[in-house]
Amino acid sequence: MIGVLVMAYGTAKDLQDLPRYYTHIRHGRPPSDAQLDDLRNRYQAIGGISPLYSITESQAEGLENALNQGEDGPFRVYLGLKHTAPFIGDGLSAMAADGVEKGVGLVLAPHYSKMSVGAYLDEAQDSLRKLANPFDWHGIRSWHLDPAFIEAVAIRVQKSLARFVDGQPTMVIFSAHSLPQRILTEGDPYPGQLRETGEAVAEYLALPHYTFSWQSAGRTEEPWMGPDILEKMDSLAREGWVNQLVCPVGFVSDHLEILYDLDVQAKEHARKLGIHWERTPSFNAEPQFSQVLANVVKKALAK
Repeated sequence: MIGVLVMAYGTAKDLQDLPRYYTHIRHGRPPSDAQLDDLRNRYQAIGGISPLYSITESQAEGLENALNQGEDGPFRVYLGLKHTAPFIGDGLSAMAADGVEKGVGLVLAPHYSKMSVGAYLDEAQDSLRKLANPFDWHGIRSWHLDPAFIEAVAIRVQKSLARFVDGQPTMVIFSAHSLPQRILTEGDPYPGQLRETGEAVAEYLALPHYTFSWQSAGRTEEPWMGPDILEKMDSLAREGWVNQLVCPVGFVSDHLEILYDLDVQAKEHARKLGIHWERTPSFNAEPQFSQVLANVVKKALAK
């Protein structure tokens, strides 16, 4: 049996779980009351809790169904989350207990950075070494240029552009989660991979106007990569871009960084700027995206 460990960030299960979750993100350091209140308020602004956990579960189920439609396999998909149970080590232990002979690790993020995808893969390797009966393992570093992924993003961009009907040109902003600025001096491929994805989508659609931005920077003292999405919206508005479409191509699910940072914060900012602002919809657990992920896994196995 081939096991696939789907890795993702995880989220608090409910508001009561927020202190545990936030403490885990901070490597065991409890947040201050003000920090916890800020996070709680953002969750409440999107309905009380993030849908990320249930969406990730559905994505794993969809991937398993898509993988088992072919002649390869059989496949079984497991969850391994960074900040919520089942953790990455839990997923690998379950794979070993089920007698998995070959394992593939897939992080639900298309672009590689040693601080994001790399950290997941490193944790998986550490957990594998602790298993009494380890198995063959391959961790997928990135899939930011997979043709099916590019096509799926392009379809969302094309459909979203149809919402702008005033005859004015639209600027497409490709965004991803910001990371600390120090990665720029460390040769990390993350910024370049975001650009490569955006350029591939732009070429697919023959987009005349597109740019790049970062969002959802961490609340730490060190500088994070910019320009931030709100700053980018400001500068574009000053240049006369009254139609702006954000494509958060670094994210594959609805969660706090989409539902609050974009749908609440950026949307309100657009209202104040007096511009027409839209974003492309997330993949979530759509069957087309399940097939994209299945193709990525099978290509990795073929190598």
